Amino acid sequence: MDDMYLEAGPVTQFEHTHPSIKNVDAEFEQNRTSAQILADSVAAVVGSWPFIAIQSFLLVIWIAVNVVLAMQHSDKAWDPYPFILLNLALSFQAAYTGPIVMMSQNRQAEKDRRQANSDYETNIRAEAEIRVIMEHLKYQDKIIHELVSELKMLRASQHHGTDGSHTNHDHQL
Repeated sequence: MDDMYLEAGPVTQFEHTHPSIKNVDAEFEQNRTSAQILADSVAAVVGSWPFIAIQSFLLVIWIAVNVVLAMQHSDKAWDPYPFILLNLALSFQAAYTGPIVMMSQNRQAEKDRRQANSDYETNIRAEAEIRVIMEHLKYQDKIIHELVSELKMLRASQHHGTDGSHTNHDHQL
């Protein structure tokens, strides 16, 4: 077997630098504006069970107090049935929280798109790395098969000797 197999081949292709993997989440967190931070905070609060529970509790109290006041002292209820002031407050809340939550969701969707793109790029690089590794393994397999063939030929030549007699070198290999 030639020494060129040991010096040349896919080994040199295997040695290359690996580009760094992007942390999309960290990039997004570092580049957030104060408006985006506010939108994310509002969305986190409004989209939580504690917010729903507290708002539900406050609505029940509002309605109960106004119903009791309207029944006992009709002039003392600040928002009697059909609760127009409550409807105005809830409409005002929905008018502002809806777009703010959507801003946060749009930003999250952009972050998800960037993460998917980063994952795709990582997969492309991984596929290329696997291809190089597979080529290297095929190269190693070829060398191993050639070495095994040469060992078999050496054993056969040592076993039979040049004049056909047996030698003691069989036990050394």
